[in-house]
Amino acid sequence: MLTRRRFLALSACATALPGRAAPPVAPPVARWRGVAMGSVATLTLSGLDDHAARPIFARVDAELARIEARFSLHRDSALTRLNRDGRLAWPGAEILELFSLADAVHAATGGAFDPSVQPLWRAIAEGRDPGPARAALGWAGVEVSAREIRLARPGMALTFNGIAQGHAADRIAALLRGAGLRDVLIDMGEIVAAGARPGGGPWRAQIAGPAGEAIGAQDLRDTALATSAPMGTRIGPAGTAPHILDPQGGAPRWRLAAVAAPRAALADALSTAACVMDRPAIAAALAAFPGARLVALA
Repeated sequence: MLTRRRFLALSACATALPGRAAPPVAPPVARWRGVAMGSVATLTLSGLDDHAARPIFARVDAELARIEARFSLHRDSALTRLNRDGRLAWPGAEILELFSLADAVHAATGGAFDPSVQPLWRAIAEGRDPGPARAALGWAGVEVSAREIRLARPGMALTFNGIAQGHAADRIAALLRGAGLRDVLIDMGEIVAAGARPGGGPWRAQIAGPAGEAIGAQDLRDTALATSAPMGTRIGPAGTAPHILDPQGGAPRWRLAAVAAPRAALADALSTAACVMDRPAIAAALAAFPGARLVALA
């Protein structure tokens, strides 16, 4: 089953590529490929060969498993237990940090980013009447403290699929920095580009729409990039509904939105919300976060 953000690696094609040929003597490059939050994920480490990178890649695998245990919707996790029980005791600093970021983006986007959309998403995906699910929506019904996270109304459920892949990319970036690696490219569905590509110069991302059409390209150095496309994955029995939903009931306004930001989790959330916002609202939301900028809108 495709996750809500899987299309980023398949259809939106924000794939980072070298901008020019490497010099005659290029540094060694180690590459890893795996799965993160249901999406194909890759790492490129400049300056290490595959043998030297093996211990680091083992730590990457362990870190991703730990993140899945907190935010996955497709296995037993802290998030699925919260949705099942309506409460999560002693959530811990990492979970609280991501809830805080989600709250900030929810406020800045006027509610366009709303993780409480999960009941509506499931109803549409399963072909059920969305009316009862709409009654369960509302980020204001999420009560958060260091002691407990509680869903205030029956039927509420959360999805972090519009922010958790970016969070995973940020955590892996921190792990690699801690290992002393400065020239890396992380693609967890959202991209973090640090330092320089092999041979020097910025990493380069090619951005394409859901049908594979070219949207643009972006040089990246020490920044994150996220793309979202409502029809990149289609849901519902007929496969005609967008997988990014407007919590307020409107239709998506854009086929694709790409946002760069200092953190991949922030870029992820803002690009998701931008799909259902008009241009002035997008500009106002981006202005609330220093370093965030719109890269593409189509």
